[in-house]
Amino acid sequence: MVDNLDSMSLEHLKELKGRVDRALSSFVDRKRKAARAAIEEQARSLGFSLSELVDAPAGRTSGRARRTGEPKFANPANPSQTWTGRGRKPGWVVDALKAGKSIDSLAIK
Repeated sequence: MVDNLDSMSLEHLKELKGRVDRALSSFVDRKRKAARAAIEEQARSLGFSLSELVDAPAGRTSGRARRTGEPKFANPANPSQTWTGRGRKPGWVVDALKAGKSIDSLAIK
């Protein structure tokens, strides 16, 4: 096929790279289509369509969506770092408390 890449011209190498990129893309597309067809067939054999399985919420039976808490505290040095007040304290909160600041001084107002 390709004997010696070092002896090829720049134009030939670029053309070869383009052909390889197209072949890779085509290969991935074929594999993706084959995988999808196999999964759709498996779903049909179990009495479902693929969209029924993909669109269904996984493991959620209560019907209640989990909400993320609103941030209640912000890092004065970097306001993009926030904390809801739930769970483990971030490092910047721990550092501020060690430095003598109160938790109220970190509250978002």
